[in-house]
Amino acid sequence: MASPIHITSKEQFQSLLSSSTFVVADFHAEWCGPCHAIAPVYDQLASQLSRPNRITFTKIDVDKQQDIAKAYAVTAMPTFIVFERGRPTNTIRGADPTKLNQVIRKLATEAGKSEPAGAGDASSSGGAGGGSWLGAPAPKGYTDITDEYDAKGLELLNVDSEFGVARALLGSAKPSVLGNGKTAEDAGADWVESDTDEQLMLFIPFKSTLKVHSLHITSLPPSEGDGDEIPMRPRTIHLYTNRSHVLGFDEADDIPPVQAVTLESGDWDPKTGTAKIDLRFVKFQSVFSLNIFFVDGDGDGEKTRIDRIRIFGEAGEKREMGKLEKIGDEPGE
Repeated sequence: MASPIHITSKEQFQSLLSSSTFVVADFHAEWCGPCHAIAPVYDQLASQLSRPNRITFTKIDVDKQQDIAKAYAVTAMPTFIVFERGRPTNTIRGADPTKLNQVIRKLATEAGKSEPAGAGDASSSGGAGGGSWLGAPAPKGYTDITDEYDAKGLELLNVDSEFGVARALLGSAKPSVLGNGKTAEDAGADWVESDTDEQLMLFIPFKSTLKVHSLHITSLPPSEGDGDEIPMRPRTIHLYTNRSHVLGFDEADDIPPVQAVTLESGDWDPKTGTAKIDLRFVKFQSVFSLNIFFVDGDGDGEKTRIDRIRIFGEAGEKREMGKLEKIGDEPGE
């Protein structure tokens, strides 16, 4: 059906990771004898099993695309890496045609399963074409990397215990208020609201070092209610990177944010309640933790509501979790 796509840039590869649910990458080198030996097997699999926007086969010359090889810790050739929705899920090292056949044909079975409802809709599909709900299209060339967060270290300050927890914000399910097939009794509150005032502080440690391109914030407060009892959408947001812990509110006030954002009413998509935040990418090139400080809300209410947060960019090498505290509080940060 199709030949493998020869990757000529990091941007091209990231674009394919965003547009195709499954991507298979053959990391090879011209001087590598085993690479040439297994190439006909790989090419035949690509010809038989490629499917537009579902499963894409690529070839990456490690000498010409050293940045990509380094990002995925490729040190031996050939190495085959399978990506699902932009995330590496399986690695085959060496020219083993039997194992390659087994892994790729199992992948093809997965790719052939029926796609989730609404998978072709940008407002309901994941950045790589299925599964995860998004309130807005993923930025071109970047993937949804929200699932890189470390659940054990996740913290949320000033949250009202009557509603959801921090994990709900980073979940991939469609918000219940938009209709996800579950009643409130079944699902529980899948959003968070602030407690004593409008401020919220979310600490997100990551399992790998990220390049963060942008954020999508979804907030779906009710349109009717009693005055200041109606929760607000966030207006001012301060972002802090590479801290070893959740910042206290007073502590955050004393530290200049890496970026401050002000959201206007026109920034929110009327259908999905989602606002896109483009980051100063140069300042978010090596991020292993993120504090998101929701400073105030857009209105006269007393509480702020957040339904979902999605993070877009690139993931790099896995981080040794024990080193977070050691390197998170460097002098002068």
